[in-house]
Amino acid sequence: MALRFLLLVCSMVAIASAGFHQNFDITWGEGHAKFLDNGQLLTLSLDKASGAGFQSKDEYLFGKIDMQIKLVPGNSAGTVTAYYLSSEGPAHDEIDFEFLGNLSGDPYTLHTNVFAQGKGNREMQFKLWFDPTKQFHTYSILWNPGHIIFMVDGTPIRDFKNLESRGVAFPKNQPMRIYSSLWNADDWATRGGLVKTDWTKAPFVASYRNFNADACVPASGRSRCDSANSGWWNQELDSASHARMRWVQKNYMIYNYCNDVKRFPQGLPPECSIA
Repeated sequence: MALRFLLLVCSMVAIASAGFHQNFDITWGEGHAKFLDNGQLLTLSLDKASGAGFQSKDEYLFGKIDMQIKLVPGNSAGTVTAYYLSSEGPAHDEIDFEFLGNLSGDPYTLHTNVFAQGKGNREMQFKLWFDPTKQFHTYSILWNPGHIIFMVDGTPIRDFKNLESRGVAFPKNQPMRIYSSLWNADDWATRGGLVKTDWTKAPFVASYRNFNADACVPASGRSRCDSANSGWWNQELDSASHARMRWVQKNYMIYNYCNDVKRFPQGLPPECSIA
């Protein structure tokens, strides 16, 4: 695939050990977001007064982004913990993880989506095969010129391919920041809004640690954002990774927009018919 846009001038950045306060700004919910352990831990809390959110100081254009998250424990029905990449504006690009809260004892719903040039409607949802509230788990986005791969603890769950040659828009030109937020969405989050937030369980708390970005940051320097030193740049799923993804999708995927013929009466999106 000839991808001339790869000549974009960028600088490479790898962030592993720097604290959250050095890489992120609290964007809303002051007092409901805290840097702890000398900035190595970040927590967001939600109560009836407010939730909270943060965003990265840097913008990224391609990279592998890892975040360890421990989700709200217990009865988290009505809450949403969002973790995503997004550009700005009406024709924005976006790569979403959203964790929809549950009643105690029920599994979380992991919601994924991809927006390109302002168009989304590419949802896939999964039930996690572990309790994401007991300990931290790693949620990763690998975004390169050919693929957007969603991973959970290194296991791929979804691969959105660059199919521009078939008329499918793909995020490639707009730098994106990392965002996360914890907020109340009890009008839709749990069983379509049938289960409301139980505020007697507040505050609801989600925790973050071990952020890592091996990524391209647009800059005015002379270094190119290319594959020279980045294993993720040309990475795609090998046969073993494909098998792991198929296992997840067979056993834990609960919604796939490519199977929702009622939603698309004029025909499924073109990427749905391409292997």
